[in-house]
Amino acid sequence: MRRFLSLSLALVMGLAMLGGCASTGAKSDDNVTVRVGSLKGPTTIGIANMMSDTTEGYEYIMATQPDEIASKIGAGELDIALIPANLAATLYNKTNGGIKVIDINTLGVLYCVSADESITKIEDLAGKTVITTGQGATPEYAINYLVDQYGVADVTLDFRADGQEVIAALSQDPAQIAILPQPAATAACAQIEGVKTAFSLNDTWSALNNGSAFITGVTVVRTAFLDEHKAVVDKFISDHQASVAKIDTDLETTANRVVDLEIIAKAPLAQKAIPLCNIVCISGAQVKTDLPGYLQTLFDANPKSIGGAMPGDDFYYLG
Repeated sequence: MRRFLSLSLALVMGLAMLGGCASTGAKSDDNVTVRVGSLKGPTTIGIANMMSDTTEGYEYIMATQPDEIASKIGAGELDIALIPANLAATLYNKTNGGIKVIDINTLGVLYCVSADESITKIEDLAGKTVITTGQGATPEYAINYLVDQYGVADVTLDFRADGQEVIAALSQDPAQIAILPQPAATAACAQIEGVKTAFSLNDTWSALNNGSAFITGVTVVRTAFLDEHKAVVDKFISDHQASVAKIDTDLETTANRVVDLEIIAKAPLAQKAIPLCNIVCISGAQVKTDLPGYLQTLFDANPKSIGGAMPGDDFYYLG
């Protein structure tokens, strides 16, 4: 996972366009082509089937950097985008409500892995050093939040540049404790003898039962596009739901498509990792129930991580 706060000049210019320009040239819903952008990672897995099965009326773009997708939706070059939840809040703030969240597409993807069989729950991290990534970004904030909520003392986070560095460290000493996102967590377990999944941070968060959820990715729409093409946006949500449902009914096909998209290198690894990525399509009122608590956690850790302010009610498209 990467820090999502460094926006390029192109993004800044695009955000001004998104926030300040009235929509023009509205098309009929029969003729509109929805331009969909996503990131090369778990947040695209939910539309992998849709990208193959549902091509009419859609144009898909996949990027490696969040700023690329953000700048394109800011410039009006994309209509819908699947992006990190904190980036969605940042864009909302920068565009004065120029985007809305239409669904949650990925829950928590962080897992604790180790060959140390005494580590089975977050409380077992007390007094331990944990190798991980995402310093000054959402992974650090999420880990610190859970450690605090569970009253776990003296946890030291040893940050590395990326998942590959974490896996390399585990290779040297598998008894070390690491927290990795999927699919890197599954790759570590497959590559390093003795390393197993100790616990899921998503499950750990859910067990708090405090009305919030651990959310990695959401789907957003330009407000102007939604105003012109509500029926098209509703159809996208329906198609997205069908694409996610197919993960459960045809994992093999989904895994092959994820490999074709170069999100995960090999089909056997994809078949193991995809069910652990917590891919969902949560829409409607449930989005407003689950998402604010997570954004509040990020805001409390660092207001800049969500653009300086909690989004208003108009951030949420309830259908």
